[in-house]
Amino acid sequence: MTNEKRNQGAFFPRDRNWQPPALTPPYKTSVLRSPQKALLSLDNTLSEMTGPVFGHNIIGDLDNDLILNFAKDGELPIGERIVVHGRVIDERGLPVKGALLEFWQANAGGRYRHKKETYLAPLDPNFGGCGRTISDEDGYYYFRTIKPGPYPWPNGVNDWRPAHIHFSIFGDGFAQRLITQMYFEGDPLIWKCPIVQAIPSEEAVKQLIAPLDMGNTIPMDSLAYKFDIVLRGRRSTMFDNRREGN
Repeated sequence: MTNEKRNQGAFFPRDRNWQPPALTPPYKTSVLRSPQKALLSLDNTLSEMTGPVFGHNIIGDLDNDLILNFAKDGELPIGERIVVHGRVIDERGLPVKGALLEFWQANAGGRYRHKKETYLAPLDPNFGGCGRTISDEDGYYYFRTIKPGPYPWPNGVNDWRPAHIHFSIFGDGFAQRLITQMYFEGDPLIWKCPIVQAIPSEEAVKQLIAPLDMGNTIPMDSLAYKFDIVLRGRRSTMFDNRREGN
């Protein structure tokens, strides 16, 4: 844990025009999940602005290595070995240090290790598909994993999810939390996915696509993909000459 003073103040409001609408009928489960009444805008509470706090002591030695953290002695998971790395920053471009990143994914065949999984692809006995890490002083993070495979899902007659990795990020406050997905550059299934098609801005979709990063590959070992994550920023303190703040 750390006693260092953390950022203070309320967060910028979310841009609803940048986020996908709650109700998008082509994405069938959104019909039941979407709100039935108009949304309310509420101020951040103190707990939403000040917690949670994470320390590097909660992370195990292999938590950010999905290649090894579920493998049996002397064995390794099957699939394309990759490194995913990037920075966690806020809307002002400032690094978010000490952010907890959790990630989970399907294996190379497109199957999750979940008791309700119904896809016919086999489980990999050496791949668990989940891990976590904490961003450093510059907001930087990285982890090793196996590139996930695409898989069919019962949304339409022949809908497939593109290869993706799920992220959950806790930054400087609960109100800053983000749950998102990372896609891979060059995957033709991205633009055919009903979930992706629900995002109104093509530019927003592109921010979810990690480009291949040959400069950070590990020769004869792993390709690398770069994925930067932007969380909500803090409003600045109000000054006498700028009472409106940010």
